[in-house]
Amino acid sequence: MLLTLTTTHRPATDLGYLLVKHPDRVHSFELPVGAAHVVFPEADEGRCTVALLVDVDPLRLAGGRGKSRSQPTAPHGFTLGQYVNDRPYAASSLLASALARVFRSALRGESRDRPELAAAEIPLEVRVPVLRCRGGADLAARIFAPLGWAVAADPIPLDETYPEWGDSRYVDLTLTGTLRLADALNHLYVLLPVLDDAKHYWVAPDEIDKLLRAGAGWLAGHPERSTITRRYLAHRRALAGEAMARLAEQRLAEEPPADSVAESDGGEAARRPSLAVRRREAVLAALAASGATRVVDLGCGGGALLSALVGDRRYTEIVGTDVSAQALTLAERRLRLDRLPERQRDRIRLWQSALTYRDDRLRGYDAAVLMEVVEHVDLPRLPALEDAVFGHARPATVVVTTPNVEHNVRYEGLGAGRFRHPDHRFEWTRAEFAAWVDRVTAAYGYTATIGGIGDDDPEVGAPTQLAVFTTTPAHATTPAHATAPAHATAPPNATAPPNATTQTTAPKEASR
Repeated sequence: MLLTLTTTHRPATDLGYLLVKHPDRVHSFELPVGAAHVVFPEADEGRCTVALLVDVDPLRLAGGRGKSRSQPTAPHGFTLGQYVNDRPYAASSLLASALARVFRSALRGESRDRPELAAAEIPLEVRVPVLRCRGGADLAARIFAPLGWAVAADPIPLDETYPEWGDSRYVDLTLTGTLRLADALNHLYVLLPVLDDAKHYWVAPDEIDKLLRAGAGWLAGHPERSTITRRYLAHRRALAGEAMARLAEQRLAEEPPADSVAESDGGEAARRPSLAVRRREAVLAALAASGATRVVDLGCGGGALLSALVGDRRYTEIVGTDVSAQALTLAERRLRLDRLPERQRDRIRLWQSALTYRDDRLRGYDAAVLMEVVEHVDLPRLPALEDAVFGHARPATVVVTTPNVEHNVRYEGLGAGRFRHPDHRFEWTRAEFAAWVDRVTAAYGYTATIGGIGDDDPEVGAPTQLAVFTTTPAHATTPAHATAPAHATAPPNATAPPNATTQTTAPKEASR
């Protein structure tokens, strides 16, 4: 099996320093199933290519303890598939293991001779001429494209002489992009066996640590992380569940790329707080100005806002709700409820609740927050959320934040038509947000002020939109015309089952 990696960074021969391989030599390594050879077919100032060739011995592979999912056990312990298979030719977990053995320091991003280059993004082209791809070219694009690669996955015909036979299960994969070499190698280490979906060795619990280590910085926010995790861990449900829980913790602790962009004025060298921090500060300021003491964070996710509320003594009762039980567990950990004094703990409630269903427990609070929530709800379900919050729960103040889609053009790498988070169902322009605010105030008897959070761009506005809804005693009761249809009402003091709504809030916390 073969993999080539090419760079046009000048001088291109610095690739040899990054890989710790001299371009003028042939480097060979023993593997448990054969041998790996590293050669440089071309190496000059303008272009350098390294080739990794893995020579698999079928007898040594068959004699190993691990067996691929594609090689079932036959009666009497004999399996023809152990000796006659595509493992010596098609890229698979065998190639990924060879990458880890041969380019160990490059995978870690280390370079004694060129440390600055190891930390820099350089133009790269990766080619895997024969890759078994269970899911076809479309899956290859969905797996690699979110990581910054341009993907060309050409299906290989079963037989060029007989085109009517159709395509085989293999693709000729070419990836081009500008990335750190370490990132590129880690992508390949994880995703080649994912696309092959048949590991050559037994998957033990320590594979979770390998996955999270190689996926650091990109896997937690990948839109296909569930597929990647499940396949990498050979569909072992318990291992995949543990890995997904750990990824969720990472995702909630990290800021997404769009909201983590440093904002500066002119030549100002000092780094400003991230947009997520400024958003929380704006929400806290709006709550303080409202005079609220009993607050509900609707769609609280992992509890970032709740942590700030708990630290302010003016709030005597704090409630966090989310449709995801896992998100509430993470919020409980973040708040360290088990370590808080009883008096402090009594101020806090965490409830599972779907925002598109009425919940009597949420009535009567001074203020409610929908911070980066509404854009995670399918547009046809948005009226149900409006009724549940503004019509039924009816807090005196409602604070809403949501992305300004017009500002997305200011984020590098966020292409046209792409949202800031893969779970967003929509993102509004300033005019669309204002129209929604007007509709809600007219329907439910609120007044509202609209503002922005983050630096206000003269052309495209601030990155985050903010609306603060307030009601008056004259509108303290639910308007008759705001009554939801019966099918949208949950039983008193109960929540709708999670599968009863398309709203998802666990990913939303990552965008805070």
